[in-house]
Amino acid sequence: MLQSPYPGGYVHHDRLWPAPLSDAWHSWQSLLSLRDLPDVPRFPATLPPLVPDAKAEGQPTSYSGRLMQHLGTSLWQWLFDGSIQSSFNQSQGIAIGQGRSLRFRLEIRDPDLIALPWEIMQVQAGKQAISLSQQLLFSRTTTDVDPLPPLRSEFFLKILLVLGQASDGQSPNLNLEREALSLAKILEGVAAAPRSRMSSPAACDVTTLVQPTPAELINCLETGSYNVLFYAGHGAPAPDGGLLFLRPDAAMNGTELAQVLVRCQVKLAVFNACWGAQPDQQDHQAIPRSSLSEVLIHHGVPAVLGMRDSIADQEALSFIQVFTQALAERSPIDEAVAIARQHLLTLYKFNQPAWTLPVLYMHPEFNGELIRPLTAGVTEIPEYSVTWLGQQRTPSAYLRSLETPAEVWSVRGGMMRVGSREGNDVVLQHPGVSREHAEIFYRDSGQAEDGVTYLLRDRSRYGTWISTQEGWHKVHHQEVLLSSQTQLKFGNPRSQALEFIIE
Repeated sequence: MLQSPYPGGYVHHDRLWPAPLSDAWHSWQSLLSLRDLPDVPRFPATLPPLVPDAKAEGQPTSYSGRLMQHLGTSLWQWLFDGSIQSSFNQSQGIAIGQGRSLRFRLEIRDPDLIALPWEIMQVQAGKQAISLSQQLLFSRTTTDVDPLPPLRSEFFLKILLVLGQASDGQSPNLNLEREALSLAKILEGVAAAPRSRMSSPAACDVTTLVQPTPAELINCLETGSYNVLFYAGHGAPAPDGGLLFLRPDAAMNGTELAQVLVRCQVKLAVFNACWGAQPDQQDHQAIPRSSLSEVLIHHGVPAVLGMRDSIADQEALSFIQVFTQALAERSPIDEAVAIARQHLLTLYKFNQPAWTLPVLYMHPEFNGELIRPLTAGVTEIPEYSVTWLGQQRTPSAYLRSLETPAEVWSVRGGMMRVGSREGNDVVLQHPGVSREHAEIFYRDSGQAEDGVTYLLRDRSRYGTWISTQEGWHKVHHQEVLLSSQTQLKFGNPRSQALEFIIE
């Protein structure tokens, strides 16, 4: 265990892989794997006897359920042994005392062990599996990674939904377009259907691409400022992170996709494709760091969700709908996966593999935050409070129109959001204005001569135009310093200018 929340939390314990655990794993594959496994030897698992009152104790009564539970408890007992268990218990106790969830990230360095369903681990019969808990947030990880690049703050869900080639390669494009529109409507509707009265979901914007070329996919990612990529389609294992078949005549491997995802600051990539979380094999041996999930994390993508095995369309849709809703309600990514996994278990039962199929990988430096929670900054002292002693107030600034009578929008709390979508601080229904077009924000960096620093961050499709001494200058996906009396045009150089004022 590393980074345990108490001194001396780091422990090391060597363990040998036992033959009975291999037997249980092979039996589990034989019964519960969704694809044929001709090369996997069949070994009957030795299950504990089913006691008469097992049902009353919450024990599964079917053979498949007992096998699921037996493998889950066996994996736990093998992994959490001796000093590992003691360190884990103390870490969990500290988290409980602080009223916080404990993040547990599992790094699997032996590629032959990646295929195991570590998500089903449970401390004992009748206890919750590790990946179902919202108090113990489970994910896989790897320390063989590039550093995590600086991440922008997100206030909305902006999803790029890509439907690639179906597994049979024969589905008509019309059906795919209908499926894409239907799924986009479901995802965008999560903000209108909160799970409780207390939640206030963030807006969700979905763009769909049906069987794009690699160039079309890359161009859309580079111009859309997306924070989530959803891919549904055919996939296959390959040494460079697998292959995604975007269309019958075009595929993209994981290494190629990783470059554009990192460059465009996509925080989460979700793949409803076979083998997304499984390594490729050579001579019946797993190739290290060859799964799509591992390759994307290795290159610096913060979070990747892939499937350990084939998943039925209805199961995947149920998972994605609840998962997206939890994200819109500002849950961290690993917590949202646990919520959606619980939903799958409720629908398809414990002894079915559906809830075990999603596999989440997270970068070791990533805290799981996709969009900022509503509570961020709530405990800060108000700007004009009488107890605001020795603190510098955020300088007053506003944006105004140049027509008469002038319309004025004040910058509140050091942040202003401009776009065409309702809910922005400045709503502009002009041609070329994106839904989340730009942000104007205060940064206390001392760059300006008077110590007042406001910047504009463009996130739009068509850019923002800024007046300079040499004329109008286009800013696109950049941050630029704003001075008082700077004139701005959003999206269209022929639109009416607005003036930014710092008091």
